[in-house]
Amino acid sequence: MTQQQTAGIHHITAFVQSPQGTVDFYSGILGLRLVKKTINFDAPEVYHLYFGNESGGPGTIITFFPWTNSRRGCIAGGQVGITTYAVPVGSLGFWEERLNKFSVVFEKTERFGETYLQFSDRDGLQLEIVERAGGAPSQWAFGGVPIEHAIKGFGGAVLYSTAPDKTAHLIEHVMGLQKIGQEDAYARFRSYGDIGNVIDINVTPMAYGAGGAGTVHHIAWRAKDDAEHALWRSHVESQGYHPTPIVDRQYFNAIYFREEGGILFEIATDPPGFARDEAPEVLGEKIMLPAWFEEHREQIERNLTPIAVRVLKEDAQ
Repeated sequence: MTQQQTAGIHHITAFVQSPQGTVDFYSGILGLRLVKKTINFDAPEVYHLYFGNESGGPGTIITFFPWTNSRRGCIAGGQVGITTYAVPVGSLGFWEERLNKFSVVFEKTERFGETYLQFSDRDGLQLEIVERAGGAPSQWAFGGVPIEHAIKGFGGAVLYSTAPDKTAHLIEHVMGLQKIGQEDAYARFRSYGDIGNVIDINVTPMAYGAGGAGTVHHIAWRAKDDAEHALWRSHVESQGYHPTPIVDRQYFNAIYFREEGGILFEIATDPPGFARDEAPEVLGEKIMLPAWFEEHREQIERNLTPIAVRVLKEDAQ
């Protein structure tokens, strides 16, 4: 079999506490579009919120389960340590000013010759922004974020592993990314895609972290269609991993498996996407439910805290 290769990250899913606080941070401050407002299918009293570019394209989507009053997690081994966002070349100065404007503390760091702004969201989830030439510009502007400086999507991610050599082997020889270098504490891998395509692995083994608010639950990789998705499942299984059956997530199909460094991986199909049940111009405006929950809509909506995408006061002045 020809080696399978993923184009890169499909989405990243994390735990947070406040639904409205999450909307305010990711839409209000970072300028991402809330492209889908639905529920955790396994816990319908909890939102599942999706943020991305104008269409929620693969490689741009960060998703959240906001559990009010949930415990805070601990970021360490077996997790995505840092989620990387890519912005157009020449935009880092804009983002420095914007983070300062909203009193978001950040640190300027360098890795593999690139400059990063590293910061955390309100729950402690670790994020960073880097300039990249690759990837289509976002067509979504909101609040004080104009299109010319808008986040394109993921630059990639930094993985924290309990067994980094095994995680690196998986990334290179199973997922099909190419190792392009090692510098200090990090090994870098790149996929053939132009967004969500750069993965850095901390080469120092780390003790297991603890899940909870402010941590990533899983990272999902792209499969171009259902046929390739089925091949991915067979491929992963043939390499000694234990993927789940294919699961219908409404907006993509998914399989899950845990790699030897403790990180939960998903492989998700690019189609059908978020416009399967809403027109593109109104994405994220209504709570969307799968068919089997529609008869319970009134009760489900009553149990959810109302949220709104809003321009924050710092941008309204």
